[in-house]
Amino acid sequence: MKLESTVEVQFSEQELQTIENLKTRYLKPDSVILEVLYLLQEKYGYITREGMKYAADLLGITEEHVLGVVTFYSMFNTQPVGKYHLQVCTNVSCMLKGAYSLLKKIESELNIKKGETTPDGLFTISEVECLGSCGTAPVIQINEDYYEDLNEEKVTQIIKELKNR
Repeated sequence: MKLESTVEVQFSEQELQTIENLKTRYLKPDSVILEVLYLLQEKYGYITREGMKYAADLLGITEEHVLGVVTFYSMFNTQPVGKYHLQVCTNVSCMLKGAYSLLKKIESELNIKKGETTPDGLFTISEVECLGSCGTAPVIQINEDYYEDLNEEKVTQIIKELKNR
């Protein structure tokens, strides 16, 4: 997991004020950790070690706590991802309904393996645990959107549409 960066992590005054306003809603400042991490990822595209330290300092918590949150949730990226981040759920329900064949199909369509990004920076493939949509398995999350009840034909069509955007 690559977490280093040369970019200085810093929020604007407006972003800092947003965080301060959020902190007033809770008894403990660390209750806004998810919001802080979302802001970091939105601003920088992913969360570096420096970003985790910055978040920890802002909230008065340990870097280890922040690292635990970042690495627990699949929605946080610790390295740059493509314009389209294809997250393939391979937990039990999805696995039983063909998630691994979909993963192989995506790798074949994009000519990359999970954990890689296409040379043009358009696509990144990740294997993730439960996306919480077991009743509509197999499921892939692309950026913030869910694609459910998938098969290889549907996946091929989705990738084709994304390439033509």
